[in-house]
Amino acid sequence: MPIAYYRTPIGIVRITQNDEFISGISIRDEEYEIEPPATPLLQMAIDELQEYFDGKRKTFDFPIKQPGTGFQQQVWDELLKIEYGTTTTYLQQSQRMNNPLAIRAIASANGKNNLWVVVPCHRVIGSDGSLTGYAGGLWRKQWLLEHEARVLGVGQTKLNF
Repeated sequence: MPIAYYRTPIGIVRITQNDEFISGISIRDEEYEIEPPATPLLQMAIDELQEYFDGKRKTFDFPIKQPGTGFQQQVWDELLKIEYGTTTTYLQQSQRMNNPLAIRAIASANGKNNLWVVVPCHRVIGSDGSLTGYAGGLWRKQWLLEHEARVLGVGQTKLNF
């Protein structure tokens, strides 16, 4: 399984390829040796992530596929519908999925998302507007939301949560 590491403004990203798909993108706090990616698909993922961080890309074109249950796949598909620079709540996500009693299960599935930034779980916040649970750390979630707002030139350049 080919792996690449890429330096972003908020940490090192580990990108995993499985067959012809990117199957994992995760943020790391540790340092890793950055080497040229071993496959064209890993290079494509790095290039598109760089464009995202440069404010030139709002969606991703490389093929993705992460392992998960049918329910998790539904949750992640719903995350892909959240537009760049916008947020939603776990309650709103559960309502869109016609499963308003599954808020905790949906939040749990969001937390198991293995495709950092690309499947934008960072755009889901608490019903009271607070930042809640984020595997990469709440400071990174805030940074990503502020980055997207700044790129769009809307709202505050510094979000207060």
